[in-house]
Amino acid sequence: VDKLKKMAGAVRTGGKGSVRRKKKAVHKTTTTDDKRLQSTLKRVGVNTIPGIEEVNIFKDDVVIQFQNPKVQASIAANTWVVSGTPQTKKLQDLLPTIINQLGPG
Repeated sequence: VDKLKKMAGAVRTGGKGSVRRKKKAVHKTTTTDDKRLQSTLKRVGVNTIPGIEEVNIFKDDVVIQFQNPKVQASIAANTWVVSGTPQTKKLQDLLPTIINQLGPG
């Protein structure tokens, strides 16, 4: 009987007298946030910039790197949007690649 009470207590999400559920409901809010963000960006007037293969954001001794990101910009609003999957790397690891991209100087 004690084991049964423990199992019933684990499933119940509310207090005494509430409906028992077999599993907890997981609410998805990411899609609404994304839609809200896209509508705000549309209001600002961003345009997609095609053909960008890589974006590096430098912060102290860390580089946030995006490979083939979606880049949107609004020059009038001074707004840039970089979306994709980021990778955080150390500046020391990327320094040879960055120097090669700058070319002979």
